[in-house]
Amino acid sequence: MLLLVFYMVLHWFYWRACVIVRGSGKAFFASCNPKICVVGSGPAGFYTAQHLIKARQDAEVDIYERLPVPFGLVRFGVAPDHPEVKNVINTFTQTAKQSRCSFYGNVNVGKDVSIEELQQAYHAVVLSYGAEGNRTMGVPGEQLAGVYSAQNFVGWYNGLPSCQELNPDLSCETAVILGQGNVALDIARILLSPVDILKKTDITQPTLEALERSQIRNVLIIGRRGPLQIACTIKELREMVNLPDTRPEMVAADFNGVAEALKDVPRPRKRLTELMLKTALDTPGEKEQERRNKASRSWGFRFFRSPVEVLGDPDSMRVVGIRLAVNRLEGEGEGARAVLTGEVEDVKCGLVISSIGYKSVPIDPSVPFDSRKAIVPNNMGRVQHVSGLYCSGWLKTGPTGVIATTMNNSFDTARSLVEDIDSGTLDVSISKPGSQSISALLEKRGVKPVSFSDWEKIDNAEMKKGEASGKPREKLLSVEEMLRVVQT
Repeated sequence: MLLLVFYMVLHWFYWRACVIVRGSGKAFFASCNPKICVVGSGPAGFYTAQHLIKARQDAEVDIYERLPVPFGLVRFGVAPDHPEVKNVINTFTQTAKQSRCSFYGNVNVGKDVSIEELQQAYHAVVLSYGAEGNRTMGVPGEQLAGVYSAQNFVGWYNGLPSCQELNPDLSCETAVILGQGNVALDIARILLSPVDILKKTDITQPTLEALERSQIRNVLIIGRRGPLQIACTIKELREMVNLPDTRPEMVAADFNGVAEALKDVPRPRKRLTELMLKTALDTPGEKEQERRNKASRSWGFRFFRSPVEVLGDPDSMRVVGIRLAVNRLEGEGEGARAVLTGEVEDVKCGLVISSIGYKSVPIDPSVPFDSRKAIVPNNMGRVQHVSGLYCSGWLKTGPTGVIATTMNNSFDTARSLVEDIDSGTLDVSISKPGSQSISALLEKRGVKPVSFSDWEKIDNAEMKKGEASGKPREKLLSVEEMLRVVQT
């Protein structure tokens, strides 16, 4: 009897502790520990989790990831020769090690567990799984051997398990990259960089070996609009300009009228364009001319061009060239449109990489999805018409911006979620089992999640492997290999 009274008193105190008194004098009932799960462990997922844990001292956040390893595009998208960009992993690690945050890798949401099951287990579900699909060119010959999406090519040299069978043929002399954003410049730089420079990065060993055999000497980076609409940033352009053993080769006519238009553009765009103009049109100094003369490789932008057809060898079904439509611009500045002139030109090449954008894909039929925009329809991260479901990152906005952009949009989603808890729009008064019930489901289905401490085993194994060859890390290239390390 005494025991029963004790539990009743304990329950009363617990109930009292979960009452939040509002300024209006009305009592609002809330669970003491809102349980939230985040799907995806890239920058969007971790920044969302970070803000939720900081904003709500009682929130418990579980992060689910399809691969056994975290960090998404920071690990698999950032160029190997940009290690400073990967320092954000330190911040994500601090979040993952918080007592109110748990990582569940090797769990494929939409396959191993459904969104509806997550919604039953958690007060809120945040979708942050990014953009794993590719935008297609939509031209004949796109399926020929030697044509790759930028996403798959980047995944290949960065060790993404699903891209390790790509094995691109680099025996041609000229490569064409369609698109002029930072990813396009990353790829051009990797194709042309001296291998001795790349050997000091975390680029994969099979990629290094392929680049050592590479016969590529020229890379053309093609855009449908002009120099004033180019999508890369000055840092990436400067790296191309200063890349050892390479020289820039531009078409002077592409820059007609550009200098005169500079007075009306914002400063970042102005500085970027001035560097392009200097690189393309100025007579280099004696030292720079000598450097260019000695260079064995070249790169260049080609503007006002759109792909019409990838040309193939009928016998080998391999790419041998690309047919480009010649465009002119209508309008000015960022809003200028590329309009076909009716002219075409053919460029010989043995490698075509399409860097025209990533896109998100639906992972569960219960989630609304705008297939035209390739995003989940939302209002400040709140998924339309579905209570308790949120989204952040590229799934929310489309694939735009850099890591800092993703951080801000993820913080916005987290703020929306916290506002909904505080206002009572999101009911957290009902107890939810969280990971407890999901772990039971996964066990029943034969899925073994990878914890963050398991990831640290993989991390240590990769760094030891890299140390042996003078690299910061040597990535494990298959899920099976990763899981073997976890089980040791």
